[in-house]
Amino acid sequence: MTDTVRWINSNGEIIASPESKGSLLMPGKLRLIDQTRLPEELVYLELDDVREIFDAIKRLSVRGAPAIGCAAALGLAAVLQHSEASGRDSFICELRSASNFLAESRPTAVNLFWALERVAAAVENSPSESPEGLKAVLLDEALKILDEDIRMCRAIGENGSVLLRDGMGILTHCNAGALATGDYGTALSPVYSAHEKGIELTVYSDETRPLLQGSRLTAWELHRAGVHVVTICDSMAAQVMKEGKIDIVIVGSDRIAANGDAANKIGTYGVAILAEHHNIPFYVAAPYSTIDTELADGSMIPIEQRGADEVCRGFGKVTAPPDVDIYNPAFDVTPAGLISGIITEEGILRPPYTNAIADMLKRKEM
Repeated sequence: MTDTVRWINSNGEIIASPESKGSLLMPGKLRLIDQTRLPEELVYLELDDVREIFDAIKRLSVRGAPAIGCAAALGLAAVLQHSEASGRDSFICELRSASNFLAESRPTAVNLFWALERVAAAVENSPSESPEGLKAVLLDEALKILDEDIRMCRAIGENGSVLLRDGMGILTHCNAGALATGDYGTALSPVYSAHEKGIELTVYSDETRPLLQGSRLTAWELHRAGVHVVTICDSMAAQVMKEGKIDIVIVGSDRIAANGDAANKIGTYGVAILAEHHNIPFYVAAPYSTIDTELADGSMIPIEQRGADEVCRGFGKVTAPPDVDIYNPAFDVTPAGLISGIITEEGILRPPYTNAIADMLKRKEM
């Protein structure tokens, strides 16, 4: 799998978990694939400046809810390793300031806020009084988040692969694969697990306008892994379903409300409606960290509004009159009633989701 988000220490060692620590953890940097450069070239960024990390998240060099969370946590560790704070209180003050700044980069992906709060809480709950000790706690917790994400991706893959059989056609929207997480992905993880078992599948990847994450990223990583992938324009999904080429739809999610409503890349809601019309099961794949139980339903999920240039000047080409108004929401919300199941690391949740989600989270706390 592609190492989308990793910590690289001063020896050049790539570190994915607390167990894979090299001889030196610090100084180090957050290492990212610059996804804006794909599929033309594979370029890595190595960052330890808070503004550069903010920019990498904001301009989608790293994207996908779990990957954003991992990048934010490791990014915070990279930034705070340079702290010259003289004591515990001043270090925590710097930590909170940097965390609040990074939290402003993307409003919809709940993993961003979850990861930042988790590493900050680990530091604040640590008995260490020295900034050096707190830096070690911060990095250790960030690496635990990455390690946990890798394990959750594998578990989602195993749980979701039972839905797949030889010869199936799978439609996915946007990119919820290895590039969007710490490892196998969410929506694509069942595909990778089935592929490893010798199950032959065809994945149809919607282009996913306006930034083409489906054609630029999903098709790139699946083709690289040897999975048969067919890229289609977003407007072709209904026809491809009508032709009987799609047996199941699996998408990821950036935030899931307590009732199971799920926010994902713009266009997902339309795909869900099409799947319902054609009697095709529609699944969402996501780890527990994507669930936001503080939001009763999807109407409360904040929807990021992005710049007009993504629509009217996509990839530098003028595609609309310069003075035309542009509306560019980055996400939409699929109602729980259109979702056949939510594939998690704990199994496949079924309706009613309010109960299923609450029960799963209760098990996680035990």
